[in-house]
Amino acid sequence: MDIRPIGVFDSGLGGLTAVRSLRKILPEEDLIYFGDTSRVPYGGRSRETILKYARQDIRFLRSFDLKAILIACGTVSTTSLPTLRAENDLPMVGVVEPTCARAAAVTKNKRVGIIATQASVRAGAYKETLAKLDGDIEVFAKACPLFVPLVENGRFRTGDVVIETIAREYLEPMRQTGIDTLILGCTHYPLLTEIIADVMGPDVELVSAGEESAFELKRMLKAQELRNSESRQGEATYYVSDRVESFEETASWFLQEDLRHGANQIDIDRY
Repeated sequence: MDIRPIGVFDSGLGGLTAVRSLRKILPEEDLIYFGDTSRVPYGGRSRETILKYARQDIRFLRSFDLKAILIACGTVSTTSLPTLRAENDLPMVGVVEPTCARAAAVTKNKRVGIIATQASVRAGAYKETLAKLDGDIEVFAKACPLFVPLVENGRFRTGDVVIETIAREYLEPMRQTGIDTLILGCTHYPLLTEIIADVMGPDVELVSAGEESAFELKRMLKAQELRNSESRQGEATYYVSDRVESFEETASWFLQEDLRHGANQIDIDRY
């Protein structure tokens, strides 16, 4: 039994969808979440800047005595994960490998789509990982740069003309490729599941990066005998790098529950 908490971070609050999955899959674990809300989104930034930010995020999280880190950011996972793993003596799980494994398992026609940030699409990590898993899979990737800022500002509900129009513009060409599986390669995107499903149709399976990475973390903790006691209920503590006034409302969107306590603001530039 290992009572130390798990660290989770994302460029903003989208990683809270991974926290929601963790709370269902590993309810006994304590979680420390950091959302870099002052610098969201990471997706349009250079690889060097993304790595700099990720290093700061990890240095902050490692100020706690953690047993593992879940990188709930598709952009960091696709551009920086090997470097971060090499620099840290702490188990780390990203979103790419588990998500691709799930997509490869469920596709029937070997045509898989990926929607993600610009940086994630440029990095090509999803495509490379799928090719290693099954060389017969044909991959179609699309950057959706407006999704993250719109979700962070609450524009994710059905009936919202803005998000629905942008979703159709992004996704209609993807639908026409004939894919039967679509990877939601950013942890913000599960809030858009209903809108994305409406565009893609019922024959396309949606694979969530946050959920699959949570399952992978559970497998890793079990294999390394790092699980906490299953008889307890874990707690989550939240930190952000920008103002905390609206955190409870915004976080409740991602967690899909009423949050009864807020976040703590930290100065990420100190790390």
